[in-house]
Amino acid sequence: MVLRTPFAGCGMLEISVHTDIVALQRRLGRFTKQLPFATALAMTATAKKVQAAEKAALSTLFDDPTPFTLNSIAVKPATKSSGTAHVDVRPVAAAYLEPYEFGGRHYLGEKQGLLVPKDIRVNQYGNLPARAISRLKAQPDIFIGPVKFRSGITINGVWRRPKYGVRRDGTRGTKGNTQRSINGVRTGLQLLIRFEDPLPVQKSWRYRARAKIVISAVAPKELRAAIDRALRTAK
Repeated sequence: MVLRTPFAGCGMLEISVHTDIVALQRRLGRFTKQLPFATALAMTATAKKVQAAEKAALSTLFDDPTPFTLNSIAVKPATKSSGTAHVDVRPVAAAYLEPYEFGGRHYLGEKQGLLVPKDIRVNQYGNLPARAISRLKAQPDIFIGPVKFRSGITINGVWRRPKYGVRRDGTRGTKGNTQRSINGVRTGLQLLIRFEDPLPVQKSWRYRARAKIVISAVAPKELRAAIDRALRTAK
């Protein structure tokens, strides 16, 4: 029997589950034909235990993982003909989780850099709301790109220009809060989101190692339980 735990886009890990087939056949007796059914039940149950363990690990890997990340770990049940169950990480999540398994820098995708919220509301998970950048781009006082200050520092991000109009003294120009400080530099610009270079990932998920441990501990028990069930339901 084999339970495969593929990490989407990162190759395939096959883990063999060894057991005494002769002993199982002797226990089943004339109901030996139930063995493929029992095997499928056991492999599916084992896969679900792997799924649960990997989800729990994500909750320690991230302070507050989103439901999308947690639900990215899916199980494809085994069948009587295959005897193989699949535990998959869906492709979108696999792309940004890959560095936590194999090392490397944070995944950027099509982003210009890591999006670090500075002066903007975030959701309950500390992330930017969906389509935040596109909504900001539609506002006339917003621009996106690098700003080089007289001090020589350059900051890339999403900026809001100061308001422009009639001041209290009757003159026209920028008004409102024009004395912000960004990295020690005074400016009328408001930095909403900063783009930062991706840093090396410091934490390790250990997805594959954990799967091996869970399978070794759980699969034999699940197989025995599946055999008992197959015997109870056999006709």
